[in-house]
Amino acid sequence: MIHTAQVAIVGAGPVGLCLALDLAWRGIDVVVVEQHPEGQPPSVKCNHIASRTMEAFRRLGFVDKVRAVGLPDDYPNDVVLRTAGAGYELMRIHIPCRRDRYTDKSGPDGWWPTPEPAHRVNQIYFEPVLFAEAKANPRITILNHAEVIEVGQDAGGVRLIARDLGQGGRIEVTADYLVGCDGGRSMTRKAIGAKLHGDEVIQRVQSSFIRAPGLIDRVTKPDAWMSYIYNPERAGNLVAIDGREMWLVHNYLLDHEEGFDTVDRDACIRRLLGVDAAFEYELLAKEDWIGRRLVVDKLREGRIFISGDAAHLWVPYAGFGMNAGIADALNLSWMLAAHLNGWAPAAILDGYENERLPITDQVSRFAMSHARGAIAERTSVPAALEDDTFEGEASRQAVGEAAYRLHIQQFACAGLNYGYYYPDSMLIAYDGEPQPAYTMHDYTPSTVPGCRLPHLWLGDGGSLYDRLGPDYTLLRFDRAVPVDRLLDAAAERGVPVALLDLAFETLPAPYRHALCLCRPDGHVAWRGDAVPDRCDDLIGIIAGYGQAVHEARMLEA
Repeated sequence: MIHTAQVAIVGAGPVGLCLALDLAWRGIDVVVVEQHPEGQPPSVKCNHIASRTMEAFRRLGFVDKVRAVGLPDDYPNDVVLRTAGAGYELMRIHIPCRRDRYTDKSGPDGWWPTPEPAHRVNQIYFEPVLFAEAKANPRITILNHAEVIEVGQDAGGVRLIARDLGQGGRIEVTADYLVGCDGGRSMTRKAIGAKLHGDEVIQRVQSSFIRAPGLIDRVTKPDAWMSYIYNPERAGNLVAIDGREMWLVHNYLLDHEEGFDTVDRDACIRRLLGVDAAFEYELLAKEDWIGRRLVVDKLREGRIFISGDAAHLWVPYAGFGMNAGIADALNLSWMLAAHLNGWAPAAILDGYENERLPITDQVSRFAMSHARGAIAERTSVPAALEDDTFEGEASRQAVGEAAYRLHIQQFACAGLNYGYYYPDSMLIAYDGEPQPAYTMHDYTPSTVPGCRLPHLWLGDGGSLYDRLGPDYTLLRFDRAVPVDRLLDAAAERGVPVALLDLAFETLPAPYRHALCLCRPDGHVAWRGDAVPDRCDDLIGIIAGYGQAVHEARMLEA
């Protein structure tokens, strides 16, 4: 059987599905090849959808469907530290339940400049929503239960060969481009000769997916979405999956425990939960994993690209394993669509590796640094932590305060959501002002080219992001500023630029210019108080028409 498309995607996990949905939204026909059969439940690996990912779902039109699944509406999304699931509580980070997510601003992320806060939900609930959206889209064909055995390319396109694992036989897909979203063991990565480099082992985690109907009545109240567990014997993590009876238990192995079978799984689970041998639970799956910090040396070879875990593997602190992969996909999507829709040359695709590879390395180091801090914290727990004494109480207070300072960085990670920028992109017209620094936690909104376009609430109560077009949007804060020359230059090259006039009596912070040009992915491409003298040069830069234009001169208003 032969299938044709503009883009072929290997892997129908969250990254591959998001790429397919965004490409289809941009008018591109896609074929997705997935090894697992349709309807097979995903693993319970991911428990968090970042704010920027939720913003993307809002743009694509199904954010309400994603927001509607997961924990019960009123189940606390808080993060706590306890000595056991049923032990002392040492600290609590308030995260509103789903019912209050849009209205409760009292938590540490309540100030975030976004129409879509993060959503705490397990992958077993949200991935089926993505799959259903993709399957219903007429531009997307999903080939389930098919194992890719070969990918190749020539000057005219790519060719993928797969084995039909259900019916037998051979499947062939031809396309203009191919993207491997096929996970940590990616055959696409191997096919293009990309190599992973970094730290092979940061931590080992014995992870168990369990059903324990009686646990909800035993855990320390109030309930929490995620419970870090520190005691003198073990450290781990307890994640509420359905808010009733399903849980994920992470048991962090100690340095001398090099294998997942070197410790008694059952005994460790009971110690972490704080229950005795009579407590009943069912082990649904073993989800053991090794925390790493590995990043590829390249993201493409010709017409073949890689995204997500195929390109980077790191300890998933701040939820930025899957979410970083989705950020890859959304960055690549608009560039592929720009070229395939005819308004940008193939050279625009160089922007993907140019922009994402440095960010990938940077985010991986944030995650590794946080992991090192967490490991040091949980392996230096005071012996008296669980004692019902003055010393025990003092120890719990000190450990809790230190843990809050550490973990607030990842559970209120505005920097990772909004702060990263593209400092050396071939597709951005810089003006010489440096982008503001950011950390995992800290974010300074800015319109410096390369930064994320800062969010605004408009006079009608709507979000600025809902007014942006699918391609380039020119924000104008002063209708007296003429923009025809810029719009004409874009039209002459066929580059879609929509004009959005915004009514504010004064420029809203942090905007400082009358004009701001937003890219299809929400990053600032250019800004100024008047259109540039050489409008064609600006359009040439943002559409990928030549590095020579970019290097020749900085654009001045």
